[in-house]
Amino acid sequence: MSHRVKILFEFDGGKLGSKEVESMWAIPTENGFSIDNIPFYAQELALGDVIAASPDADGMLRFDRLVVTSNHSTVRLWFDEGSVDQVPRIRQELRDLGCSSELSNLPRLVAVDIPPTVPYVHIRNVLDRYEQAGLVEYEESCLVGGTPSACS
Repeated sequence: MSHRVKILFEFDGGKLGSKEVESMWAIPTENGFSIDNIPFYAQELALGDVIAASPDADGMLRFDRLVVTSNHSTVRLWFDEGSVDQVPRIRQELRDLGCSSELSNLPRLVAVDIPPTVPYVHIRNVLDRYEQAGLVEYEESCLVGGTPSACS
């Protein structure tokens, strides 16, 4: 396994301009750092994206900018309290379709990586079905070549 480093990413906390911080693992590369986690909160970033980062006053690496997109997409799922027991089944269905996922320390939040080889329309159909059933809400954080947020 390659040497990994932690990088801090600021995101909008939603409370009158408050800022929150998410940390992610990254692998140093020739032209930056390759993200080695599926982002839970950082917007418009995906697994494998190469980013630039620089140390802050405390010596912690902080995200500066996107250098090269991985062409992966990121979707976040928020499970209704009554549907948390469905998390393993839905994660497995997404895995069967070619998507990896990570479970947050909040058992209701799941970040999903959609590789460029997986047509997003298939994933969206699955997510729409679960959303219509009232099991999950989802956010399209980073869709390569798509909307609402193209991460390029």
